[in-house]
Amino acid sequence: MASSDSATARADHRQPRGLGSFLRSQMRNIAPFLTLIFLSGFFAVASPSFATLDNVGNILTQVSVTGIIAVGLTFVILCAEIDLSIASIANVTGIAVAYFTLQDSYVNIANVPMPGFAAILLALALCALLGLVNALGLTAIGIPSFIMTLAMMQIAAGISALLVRGQIAYKVPPLITTLGSGSIGGIPWIVIVAAVMLLGGHLVLTYTRFGRYVYMVGGNREAAEFSGLNVKLILGSVMVISAVCSGIGGMLGVAHFGSAQQNEFDTYLLDSIAAVVVGGTSLFGGRGGIGNTIVGLFVLGVLNNGLDHVNIDSFLKILIRGLILLAALIINVYAQRLRERTAE
Repeated sequence: MASSDSATARADHRQPRGLGSFLRSQMRNIAPFLTLIFLSGFFAVASPSFATLDNVGNILTQVSVTGIIAVGLTFVILCAEIDLSIASIANVTGIAVAYFTLQDSYVNIANVPMPGFAAILLALALCALLGLVNALGLTAIGIPSFIMTLAMMQIAAGISALLVRGQIAYKVPPLITTLGSGSIGGIPWIVIVAAVMLLGGHLVLTYTRFGRYVYMVGGNREAAEFSGLNVKLILGSVMVISAVCSGIGGMLGVAHFGSAQQNEFDTYLLDSIAAVVVGGTSLFGGRGGIGNTIVGLFVLGVLNNGLDHVNIDSFLKILIRGLILLAALIINVYAQRLRERTAE
């Protein structure tokens, strides 16, 4: 009887430790969700105009372009790589689709007008090509993704400058105009496109062999190679996926903003990285996914929108965003250390 009581006591003693271990292991997923709840509650109390259906629609619209770009970036970060060229590729793709569209006479750009479908296909081909260059630099030459995509960021920015030469273009193909600035049943098409792409990315990562390979490469690249995976092909593929998602976001963003010009998407580099990392996807690869990215998008969307509703200093807004990103990075690193400690 005493032995049984002792065993029960030991089991009871282990239970809290198990719960604590579980909470620590899930910190990367729990912390962003709690942050979202806290921010939503705080701004709902601080501003009556925040917690309205119209404002929820505003938040969804505001994060749509970032969400489209972040889909591809999630694939890259899951492989423990980075893509710093996403904003520049989004910009050059948006400019390209306008460059191949007939502009009004007052637009001083020597462009090459083409039918709408051709303009879209050429713009998509351009972003895919830039992604392929990133892929070849990373896999065939062996340039680290940070350096390769940093160079591509400048290359894409240079192409943008050459196409518009400091001018602003306004017209894009009708399909892009509809998807970027139109709506159906009161729901903006750009929100629908973002939702479809996020869902598609989630299904690919969760239910396909390619998705499992992405996690394997990010989780343990050497083990993935030993198991027979073509790691270079997976890495190259995610770089192209990232570029194409950025290109789609750039085209729809140009239609949404109503113009195509240089440096239009510069802020989307930090926003997209922040959405993925704040949501809980590990910078070390193999942990996270589109679900985390969605939470990160809402955290940033609620934060940016809520700060506007309480009329806070715009410079303080940038500081707060930076602090939240820093906190997410600290949690990322801490969670990785816990993972390594558990594996030992």
